[in-house]
Amino acid sequence: MKSLLRPVAHQYRTWIHRRESQLCFRSTDRTVRPFEFGLEWAVRWPGIAQIPKTGTEQEYLARVNQRVIAASSEFFGYKTPPDFRLEGDWLHFTSPVNTPFEENNTVRALWFPARGGARKAVVLLPHWNSKLPQQNALCAGLQRLGLSTLRLSLPYHDARMPQALSRADYAVSSNICRTIDATRQAVIDTRCCFDWLEQQGFEDFAIVGTSLGSCYAFLASAHDPRIRVNMFNHCSTYFADVVWEGLSTRHIRDSVEQAVDLPVLRGLWSCISPPSYWDLYSAQKKRSKFLYTRYDTTFPVHLSRQVIEGARQRNWDHDVKVLPCGHYTLGEFPFKYLTGYEICSFLKRNL
Repeated sequence: MKSLLRPVAHQYRTWIHRRESQLCFRSTDRTVRPFEFGLEWAVRWPGIAQIPKTGTEQEYLARVNQRVIAASSEFFGYKTPPDFRLEGDWLHFTSPVNTPFEENNTVRALWFPARGGARKAVVLLPHWNSKLPQQNALCAGLQRLGLSTLRLSLPYHDARMPQALSRADYAVSSNICRTIDATRQAVIDTRCCFDWLEQQGFEDFAIVGTSLGSCYAFLASAHDPRIRVNMFNHCSTYFADVVWEGLSTRHIRDSVEQAVDLPVLRGLWSCISPPSYWDLYSAQKKRSKFLYTRYDTTFPVHLSRQVIEGARQRNWDHDVKVLPCGHYTLGEFPFKYLTGYEICSFLKRNL
């Protein structure tokens, strides 16, 4: 029987991979930008001034990463913004992380308040290059289940995108420190959303992250004990490995590999990689669910399986769901409905 099913399975996998390529490369505005260490972005990071600028840029940034990981509570720390304001359905506030781009410095999050007096709230972090109204339907579904939800516009996305860009290229790029800075900003902005929710009287908190948003969500949760329930929609280990191996980041690798190899890149981005904070996450009582896809060519499957193995070794309280599709096809019928069910049912049961 198994031998009869193998040709069918092979044809299905081939079809999914072909469809993944079609969906990935329908975007024709990817730009191969020059490789840069981007040290000017690190100037305002806390504690960095204490690190001697000796050796090569690569050696210096290796020390920076070590310092960030050792003092990550400081690196991802912040002062709560004083200017939260809800205008219609939009929450606005000034990001504690200041960047050269004025548009990006104002955080925007779309508010889906649930009816009733439940003090439960979710912060949802979309995928890289997400555009409104993507994932609004999921937020509305959570709202109908009694879970008030904030959909955060990630750094350099939506109205936060600099006018010169057509994609959120500054969130993930071949500029090493700018990518770290964007990740730091995303984590801090996310934590600020929970500050606002607390001010509104909410008490129980969950986070949902998709793709890049999943990485941001993990880093935020590892540094914020208020986030008790975690839904990671796509999961991976090292930031560098996804960029190096993923289909949708091939244009970034084309630039990066002219300057550094994968082991070096893994070190340069270790401070924004979930495994660097697995022990920190383990020290907190959290409920987690990891969803990944069997034919993912953007978050390669072996990287997702490494996450699950890490969770098992550390005895995290977690569930796992594997869907028979790929990264992009997860957003198509019928898989987007299956994903919505997995997310909504998990949060409803556990929050």
